[in-house]
Amino acid sequence: MSFAPLPRLILEPAVRAALIEDLGVAGDITSATVIPADHRSRFSIAARQPGVIAGLAAAELAFELVEPRISVSRHVEDGTPVDAGDVIATIEGPSRGLLTAERTALNFLGHLSGIATATAGIVKAVAGTKASIVCTRKTTPGLRAFEKYAVRAGGGMNHRFALYDAVLIKDNHIAVAGSITEAIRRAKSGVGHMVKIEVEVDTLEQLREAMGEDVDAVLLDNMTPRKLAEAVGIVSGRAITEASGGITPATAAAIAASGVDLLSVGWITHSAPTLDLGLDAA
Repeated sequence: MSFAPLPRLILEPAVRAALIEDLGVAGDITSATVIPADHRSRFSIAARQPGVIAGLAAAELAFELVEPRISVSRHVEDGTPVDAGDVIATIEGPSRGLLTAERTALNFLGHLSGIATATAGIVKAVAGTKASIVCTRKTTPGLRAFEKYAVRAGGGMNHRFALYDAVLIKDNHIAVAGSITEAIRRAKSGVGHMVKIEVEVDTLEQLREAMGEDVDAVLLDNMTPRKLAEAVGIVSGRAITEASGGITPATAAAIAASGVDLLSVGWITHSAPTLDLGLDAA
């Protein structure tokens, strides 16, 4: 799968903030006192368990910002599946800088690779269906662009990035507006023609009401596969259908088989385990 890298303009503020958090006002007092200033090392980053890699640019930038003389050689690219023991990258340069940046680099790389790995697992579960896996706004504050990038590296797709790029009318919006119909009509009168409108529904009756207003997408919340199939029939290709609510690798195949277009999965960003990676002397 082809996916665009994150630009440095997005990467650098977050990586720099993470380094500042770790270094504080005194810097790495351990490396400064234990390691001679002129010492150089060569290390490798290797996988300690199978997974999919994401976040190499962030890891590289952590080393560069600490010590520009450090060089990083990739052995794989983001989106690559790896096995335990596979070498991901080799790092060479002043030892103090290598050890100072190590944890920040591995934090980004392990976290984002964990998301890519979790995404790849559920993407595999729906293989053979037309459904795609999409993430949500349930992301770590400040790291949304990173985490949504990792989803793409794992073979998934992104839902809306934030509140500003699409309308998603949920149950509380409907409660305040008074009805699905009124909420949709207000949204249509308030946004431009380029903005998509999606409505969350819990029942087939709500779905029929939403479809009467010509929406772009419907979020079918916590429906069984059987009810999802009925919903797909009601929509009949007139809008994108998206299933959400407690979707796991064990349930994803049956949900995808209902004919929905998208499976919306929040835990791939908010609860994916970190991929275990290590930095060791090469």
